[in-house]
Amino acid sequence: MSTKTNFKRIALVAVAALGLGVLSSVPSQAAVTNIAIATTNGTATLGQNNDTVTAAIVSVSSLFTIGAGETLTVQFINRGSQPGTGTPRMYFLDTATTTAPSATTAVIDSIAAVAGAPLSIGRAASPLGTGLGVLDSITATGAGYGLTSGNAFALVNTSAGITSARFAVQFDSVTAQRTQGVYNFTAIASSYVGTTAVTSVTADFTITIAATASEDMVIAPGSSTAFLAATSAAATTDVVVSALATASSTAAAVVRVRTFNANGTLKPESITATITGAGVLSYNSVTGASLTGVGDADGDTDISVLPDGRAGVATITISTTTKSFSPKTMTFYAKAPSTLVASVSAPLAAVGTNSDVVRVTATDSAGTNWAGVLYIYASSATDAAIAGAVRPTSSTDAIACAQPTATVAYHVCPVTGNSAGTAKMKVSNYPTAALATAAASGAEVTSNEVSVVVSAATVATVKLEFDKASYAPGERARIYVTPLDSAGKAMQAQTLSNLLASGGITTASALTYAGSTTTADSLTAVSITTSATTSSTSGAKAGSMVYTVYMPVAGGTVTISATGGTSLPVAGRVAVTTSATVSDSGSAALAAVTALATTVASLKTLITTLTNLVLKIQKKVKA
Repeated sequence: MSTKTNFKRIALVAVAALGLGVLSSVPSQAAVTNIAIATTNGTATLGQNNDTVTAAIVSVSSLFTIGAGETLTVQFINRGSQPGTGTPRMYFLDTATTTAPSATTAVIDSIAAVAGAPLSIGRAASPLGTGLGVLDSITATGAGYGLTSGNAFALVNTSAGITSARFAVQFDSVTAQRTQGVYNFTAIASSYVGTTAVTSVTADFTITIAATASEDMVIAPGSSTAFLAATSAAATTDVVVSALATASSTAAAVVRVRTFNANGTLKPESITATITGAGVLSYNSVTGASLTGVGDADGDTDISVLPDGRAGVATITISTTTKSFSPKTMTFYAKAPSTLVASVSAPLAAVGTNSDVVRVTATDSAGTNWAGVLYIYASSATDAAIAGAVRPTSSTDAIACAQPTATVAYHVCPVTGNSAGTAKMKVSNYPTAALATAAASGAEVTSNEVSVVVSAATVATVKLEFDKASYAPGERARIYVTPLDSAGKAMQAQTLSNLLASGGITTASALTYAGSTTTADSLTAVSITTSATTSSTSGAKAGSMVYTVYMPVAGGTVTISATGGTSLPVAGRVAVTTSATVSDSGSAALAAVTALATTVASLKTLITTLTNLVLKIQKKVKA
């Protein structure tokens, strides 16, 4: 065989060998293929701490062609802006798609936030389900949610084949109320060979935080309220408040703001409060002229108004995210009054205790109603023998006047009647002369001197009267029962247990009582308590007891009667009556029609006369 032939044969063998070698070689690495990712959206009820059973589900599967060195990682990231903050967590569920999520599945620990949400893959040491390492909690970053280095959650297989698993994503174990709405995320399944990324597949999913009617966080602004009161007690209307202007950390008033959802359940909402004029606002130990973003988590918030040393009117403006309330006002008065004006409210005081005899209107230098403590005393020892007491040397013995309230804008001073006569009284802002001299709270201010008459008269007779002589049909009427002394004069306030005989006041007329403070039975009372003062609002009259009734709808005369009782001397135990007229609407209408007919007849006669006169004038002109 020639050398040339041998070389050709050797070459052919080499080529064949190389060819066989190429045919028998396989890639040293292969990628995870056929990656599939599917998601199911999650839901949760607002207020629940754990929503595993309604979590979003991320299902992944892939084909591992060799196994060793091949890894499939699973993660999720934030997609777009979210309704609120929270800590979503990922749970491993199972490798079978038929198993429902379980609230007892161990949580994959926190995935810590990292800038840019990078993912660093470490080779998984064991197959799925046998010693998977847990992840850390997921927290929000500007780039979304990410995994820290070395904490990739990986699916691996030790041999070729299809690997699949399911994961749950949810908000879990919260201590504060979450914000309702739809939260958007993207799940990412990424394949790696070693530490080299090969491909990624994504799928979007959502978690919807819904609310039951009672847990709905959406505020119904029409139901929200804000009321000013002197204390934190729940108010249903704004109260008139006056307070000392001296700076203090004790609240002078409170604005209670309550925000409700459509179900009528208290729910929180951001509150903004500002104050102008005197005073300062306070909430949770933070004070200022303006408080923004305040509000209790239960939707029931008290904002305090503190005095800051300035006197005058304070105007408080309150608004929430969804509603602005009408401004609230209160008054801070100066440390001392500037003017005290006294008047006698009870024309006759009784021997003994009288709670309302002298009234005082007090103002400070700015003209603001002053609501501090005032004291009343007799001008001299001679006056004190009739009423009150001389100015004491000890403040504990001083007689204080009742301070103004939300409904009474003046001081009300009590007086003790000691004997019949007239006594002069004064009012001061100091209980004793010594304290006034010390002027601890500014100069002393005293009121004008007033005269109080103390009566010890005894009852002799009783009188009944209406407040008017005539009424329209169904009009309100007042009946006064008045004890009189032997001179026929009204008396001091008192209670007479049997002023009227059995049966009280009687009438044959159809009086009614709907909407009044008087019932049919009350007219039959025999015990009468008279008023010490007169009131245009209530109709009270000093020395009398008042009943409120409504007149009949038919016209006529209404007569009421009573007989004096055993509280009167024998001579006074006689029948007394009084009457009033109710206009008859039918008679009045007939009278009006009759009057109109008479007027028309008169006009007709006048027109006829004028017509005849004109005709006569025309005849003379023609002639």
